[in-house]
Amino acid sequence: MVMTNLSLDASPPRTRSSLWLNALSARFGQQSRTLRRALKTVAIVVGLLLMALVVTVPLDLYAQCFFALACFAAMLVIRKMPGRISVLALVTLSLLASFRYMYWRLTSTLDFDNWLDSLLGYGLIVAEFYTLIVIVLGYVQTAWPLHRKPVIMPSDSSQWPTVDVFIPSYNEALSIVKLTIFAAQSIDWPRDKLRVYVLDDGRREDFREFCEQIGVGYLTRENNYHAKAGNLNEALKSTDGECIAMFDADHVPTRSFLQVAMGWMYRNFN
Repeated sequence: MVMTNLSLDASPPRTRSSLWLNALSARFGQQSRTLRRALKTVAIVVGLLLMALVVTVPLDLYAQCFFALACFAAMLVIRKMPGRISVLALVTLSLLASFRYMYWRLTSTLDFDNWLDSLLGYGLIVAEFYTLIVIVLGYVQTAWPLHRKPVIMPSDSSQWPTVDVFIPSYNEALSIVKLTIFAAQSIDWPRDKLRVYVLDDGRREDFREFCEQIGVGYLTRENNYHAKAGNLNEALKSTDGECIAMFDADHVPTRSFLQVAMGWMYRNFN
């Protein structure tokens, strides 16, 4: 069996800025809990005040264009620098520009003349608020990754747990789900310990026939109670894998997914 070559060093390259940040964090950790809490509070308050100042300060057209161009130029420079400080700087600049735009939209563009303009205008601002929320949540997930090193599985693959891969589907086209199924079959894991199941809540005959042709499990049910959660719970009654991996019908897993993720599961298996 061919295994994926995994690098044990998943940490980002060390730079002068990252070394400085690590030294600063070490000194901060040596302080008393009361002092650390006070410093965090002060930093948060000062940061929020500075952001509010930058977001709300009035600028004419030319100054606003200069601000936008300066943010863009700074991003082009910062994005080439490795390390977490550059990532946080990019996030900060992006949020500053986004919040400033939303402040301008709320204070300068909502003076409508009739009900139709109001309906369309407020509908657009709601959509923009939703987009901003998605951006902020995305930054929360990606701004400070842990960079955990993968744990290598034992050399004796007979000790590895069995894994059931669930691919729930409802109304996705077979041409889309095929890609996920083929990728799941190609995951780097012992063939006798990897089983792929399509959980078809659409009860489609072409899905059943395709799964039978390629040797993939096909599971369905008589109703759609509780949507995807109900679909997964129903599948658990018909499978017995020691571990379960679930991929949306349009999410193609990488070949090394289980090799990277299962080491941690195996270490704490009991």
